[in-house]
Amino acid sequence: MWKACKLIVLFVIATVCHWGFATMFSYGGLHVNFMLVFAIAFCAFARLEIGYPVAFMCGLFLDFFGAKLFGNNAFSFTIVASVVYALRQRIDFNGAIPQILTVFLLTCAVGILNSLLLIRFTSSSMWPGTGSLVGGALVGALLSPIVFAVIRLCWKATPDKHI
Repeated sequence: MWKACKLIVLFVIATVCHWGFATMFSYGGLHVNFMLVFAIAFCAFARLEIGYPVAFMCGLFLDFFGAKLFGNNAFSFTIVASVVYALRQRIDFNGAIPQILTVFLLTCAVGILNSLLLIRFTSSSMWPGTGSLVGGALVGALLSPIVFAVIRLCWKATPDKHI
């Protein structure tokens, strides 16, 4: 029960941070996806049974408030969870460099995947622009060590001891 309460609090904090960063950096034309950073960090420490639903719910949450194709974020966040679980056995997520690189590359991949899904299913494109995508991915990647540390602290987890 206590872990569920912690998860809800972390989700609310991630939501507020997502809204704040999306608003703050939108003036510069950057698309910062903080919910994706949270989902990646959470999956780095969570068991499969917890991480997949959390990643899916983070994406679904963004889908509810988006005007694009419904379900694209939920799908892409679940794909990202799969990639993180595959990488978790090969990469030590305790270091800042692996965290930054993983978040940067996966954020760029999600932006491309979401654009391809829109083209395929709606015959339209909402490409945010390469500068917006890469800039937002860079901001999210630079913030990722803080997010990883908060999740590690709240859950007292390491990549070897999964929550």
